[in-house]
Parts: sequence; structure tokens; C-alpha cells
Amino acid sequence: MFTGIIETLGTIQEIKKENTNLQITINSSITAELKIDQSVAHNGVCLTVIALTDTTYSVTAIDETIKKTNLINWKTGDLINLERAMKLGDRLDGHIVQGHVDQIGTCTSATETNGSWLYTFEYDENLHNITIEKGSITVNGVSLTVINSKKNQFSVAIIPYTYEHTNFKNFEVGTKINLEFDVIGKYVSRLYANK
Repeated sequence: MFTGIIETLGTIQEIKKENTNLQITINSSITAELKIDQSVAHNGVCLTVIALTDTTYSVTAIDETIKKTNLINWKTGDLINLERAMKLGDRLDGHIVQGHVDQIGTCTSATETNGSWLYTFEYDENLHNITIEKGSITVNGVSLTVINSKKNQFSVAIIPYTYEHTNFKNFEVGTKINLEFDVIGKYVSRLYANK
């Protein structure tokens, strides 16, 4: 379980294909604090630490994860948003995030707005995910508030701190991003769909 509050950025050092899986090695300032078997969210994707060095750690992404996320687009040198699993008893500063990406979205607009940034994303409406105005959304692992909610798109506004401390600064029109929709909204949507 995560909160969507990004701790740090990591840099992809290596990506190796192993059958249908990908083994990804990341350099990060939190590496020394990690342990084998620990869960870490990578652009919102929960992956398990399988190996450690002094400065890097490795995770494995299986085919199912690769198909539902933007991992296929990752390359050496990319900056990745990182968050370790939340501790029981900590404050929940973002919202409840599972680290299970629902689908990929595409950035359709990235605009600097006199000190903040406004991003708009589109997603495939056929997967029946929804957003609501002022509801929660996770974009590349970042907990955000939805604005301008529409049938298959939404916008978010980013403060300077989030812009500087996440990989939002690298988003441009056409960037593929991971989306995790609000877990409560998903249950409510499913209940109504089954009536």
C-alpha cells in the first residue's frame, strides 16, 4: 500500500529481458535503506526488490505488468518516481494507492501557467475507469486531485515542488503515463455496472 507521495527519483541503469520478463536495475538515493523482498512503487507500479548493490537495486516486471503499464517504453537513463510502501501508523498524506496500474494514459497537453503547470491526459474509456471532479487519481505514482473531469480525459494542476521532484518535468504531448484510478471509485463503478 502506498500514498502517492513520491520520495525520490531513481535513474534506470540497465534493463535486461529474461524470457517474457524485464529485470530493471535502478540507481537511487534510497538504495541503502532497501531490503530484498521489499515493495517499491516505480512510476506507480509496485515491484519487488530482488537484488541490491551499494548504489543500485533490481526488480523484475512480469509480462502481465508490462502489458498493463508504460514499462515497455522505459529506457536506460530515464527518471522514475519512487515511493516505498507506507508504514502502519504513518500519516496518509496522499490517498490510498495500491501500486496496481489500471491502464496507460497519454499526455495531450502540458502548459506552464504562471508558476504552476496544467496537464491533461486521455485514457481508453472502454476499460470503464472513471474520474470525478476533485477526486483522486494517481499519475506515474503521484497522488493528485482531478480537475476538468470528462468521459475519457482529465486534467491535474502541479505545484512547483511536485514539478521539480517528480518526472512530470519530462512530460510532453504524447508521453505515455501509468494511471491508477481511485480504489473506492473503482468499487462503486463496478457495483453500478453489475446492477
